[in-house]
Amino acid sequence: MKCPYCGSTDTEVIETRDSEDLETIRRRRSCLKCGKRFTTYERVENINLVVIKKDGKREQFNRDKLKSGILKASEKTEVSVDAIEKIVTALEHELRSADSVEVESKKIGQLVANKLKKIDKIAYIRFSSVFRRFVDVEDFEKEVKKLIK
Repeated sequence: MKCPYCGSTDTEVIETRDSEDLETIRRRRSCLKCGKRFTTYERVENINLVVIKKDGKREQFNRDKLKSGILKASEKTEVSVDAIEKIVTALEHELRSADSVEVESKKIGQLVANKLKKIDKIAYIRFSSVFRRFVDVEDFEKEVKKLIK
């Protein structure tokens, strides 16, 4: 494993833990050259999921792209990076458990929105505004009124 700080490949595993879902292994590592510590995650490589975009184009499911979108929506909220990782892992597991390897981006967005709605309303509104393409203040107002009820 390559150290993200100095680039050395001379590292050692200090601690290994299974995740709660037992599908990911978290390894705490130490670089023998610079002494810094970092974390890596190991998971089984699964079949490739294909996302069908709104315009009909298809692209490979990108876990990091999904995580990045949720991170942006969750900036300056109480949503932790661990909570975001759990959302992404749960969603990916749900998608891979489905009957098809193809999934519409709309479905992914709805699943994420539902999960965010349960943990942080502000992150939910931010994510929904991009996912549903809110175009004016009235769109926000309608969604906020639904949350208040």
